[in-house]
Amino acid sequence: MDNRAGEMDVFVTAVELDSFSAAGRKLGLSPSAVSKMIRRIEDRLGTRLLVRSTRSLQLTPEGEIYRQRALRIISEIEETERVVASGASVAPHGLLRVNSSVAVGQFLILPLMPKFLELYPEVELDFTLSERVVDLIGERADIAIRVGPMRDSNLKARKLCESRKVVVASPDYIARRGRPKQPADLEKHNCLNFNFRRALEEWPFKNRDTGEIERMGISGNFLASSGAIVRQMCLAGLGIARLGYFHLADDIEAGRLEVILEDYNAGDMEQINAVFVGHDYLATRVRTFIDFLAENMPKA
Repeated sequence: MDNRAGEMDVFVTAVELDSFSAAGRKLGLSPSAVSKMIRRIEDRLGTRLLVRSTRSLQLTPEGEIYRQRALRIISEIEETERVVASGASVAPHGLLRVNSSVAVGQFLILPLMPKFLELYPEVELDFTLSERVVDLIGERADIAIRVGPMRDSNLKARKLCESRKVVVASPDYIARRGRPKQPADLEKHNCLNFNFRRALEEWPFKNRDTGEIERMGISGNFLASSGAIVRQMCLAGLGIARLGYFHLADDIEAGRLEVILEDYNAGDMEQINAVFVGHDYLATRVRTFIDFLAENMPKA
């Protein structure tokens, strides 16, 4: 009988314990049975997954890929059985890996996490802040929080909130360089921008007479990879920034930054999504976390 899920469990346990013997003791199998199961996987796949020495087990690159996929499959099998056994009342629990951009995580998500973990104490949250777009499957992340439009058709997304864009500067910068009164004034100012490919060297503004959106070329001496860095430089008085309001709400309220050119605001919104691997059945902990964010994230 084909028992690939069982073989995956044996493989993952052997790697986790770094020993065929230890895996056998945990699973009630002999070391030779563990070895034969793993060899059967390798024969079926036609590739080496493990390199075994006298002291340890070393994963090959193919073995690491297999381990990552196997962990996800085993987790989903366990979750499915819990749901079937417990019905719709099953409480979310288990390890939940979430990746978010720094600014969204810092200002929108992390403040909500004490409440989430109080409601769902059986969830173990593994939360990572990174500006890098992660491979959800390859890096075993359950959810990524991303800003902007979706680009990977193999993933599913749920809109969590939107945040309008605003142009800001610090009081110190305005005192030194003056306050722009119209978009054309930006030609004389240091505008902070991003260094990734989709960043444009122009900002949109509304023509107050026609209502049409016009683009104003901007330039400056500082580029960054994230809104968190741009915000920090703006706070330091280096220049003018255009960011999603969620980055800046506390700074604006506290007077650390001032909104400028608001009469010309183009009204464009920055969409924030929860991105996940699409399945017919979504793990309870994943679905619950996404629902929680959609209900509790501020709509700025």
